[in-house]
Amino acid sequence: MRKRVFPILAAALCVCMLFVLGAAYTAAETSAYIFSYDDMFTQRDLKQTADLTDAVDYAVADGQDIHITGAGVYVLTGTAKNVTVFVEAGEDDKVQLVLNDLAVVNSDAPVIYVKTADKVFVTTSGDSALSVTGAFDGGDKADGVIYSKSDLVLNGSAVLTLSSTQNGVVGKDDLKITGGTYRITAKSKAVEANDSIRIADGTLDLVAGTDGLHAENDDDDSLGYIYIAGGSITIQAGDDAIHAVSAVQINDGTISITAAEGIEATYVQINGGTLAVSARDDGINGANKSGAYRTKVEINGGDITVIMASGDTDGIDSNGDIVINGGTIDVTGNSSFDCDGSAQYNGGTIIVNGQQLNAIPTQGMGGGRGGMGGWGRRGG
Repeated sequence: MRKRVFPILAAALCVCMLFVLGAAYTAAETSAYIFSYDDMFTQRDLKQTADLTDAVDYAVADGQDIHITGAGVYVLTGTAKNVTVFVEAGEDDKVQLVLNDLAVVNSDAPVIYVKTADKVFVTTSGDSALSVTGAFDGGDKADGVIYSKSDLVLNGSAVLTLSSTQNGVVGKDDLKITGGTYRITAKSKAVEANDSIRIADGTLDLVAGTDGLHAENDDDDSLGYIYIAGGSITIQAGDDAIHAVSAVQINDGTISITAAEGIEATYVQINGGTLAVSARDDGINGANKSGAYRTKVEINGGDITVIMASGDTDGIDSNGDIVINGGTIDVTGNSSFDCDGSAQYNGGTIIVNGQQLNAIPTQGMGGGRGGMGGWGRRGG
């Protein structure tokens, strides 16, 4: 929280300026983290094994759907075709599905379809593979191999391989990944959620026709955010590797991206981790998509490498501000930085095409086209 150190007149003037500009200033616009780890995950989210004391076992069989209607732990095993596991539990029920060497191939429907529950855990204890090979046939657009209308947690200790003609995993509320290994190939989005995608740990290998990680809420633009606190993430995407309407926060982890555009959100905040981005459009993009945050790319830490394709491309591009407080940013490309607002360099290391700089080179502020054109200012 900001300290109120200005005189009353100055404070009143600031309020008037905010009103005139229509800026949606929030606490997230400071260098403090947007989201707190403790608010993102529960202890059960982070537990990678299930308590099997009272578990119910299911062995899948061709063409025979499974209906789960109450809270509990359910172990799924076996090999079958055209099976959907429906979760239709109470609104306060927590359901844990344990995948133990499960292999299911469906022609036109999700393999796991959560219709109602408070929260569903999909926990891997043995390597499993789920796929949909044809066009999805769902009246409510249930278009993911795993499709959930409730909060969804993916965790565990084994490998889950998903293959889809549409989307890999779709969550209509919060979608969390806290452990396990996920190999997802999808013709559209690999992982999609309405409210948020939250990653604490795990290994993700995503190949997507459109977006790798996609968070968007049509009804509330303060939601639709992506939070990454760790893990190993590799994304090959036809469009955006990481796309959020409101905010993307990266605290840690190893992230490797090859895509048309690397990371896009209204507010992109990178606090740590190792990022390697190879992009054909923008590497990291702060875009005007949400009124809940001021448009900004803010880098406080981390080791970031951005390699851009030739042409009309930007390594780091913001329709608002760029703020660099720390970290190492190494950009190779024709245009390294571009912003429509202010460029503030307060610390860290900037390298552009092999040359270390002492300011942010930008061109949206009047500089010419090119990676070294238009010098931003230091401090702020």
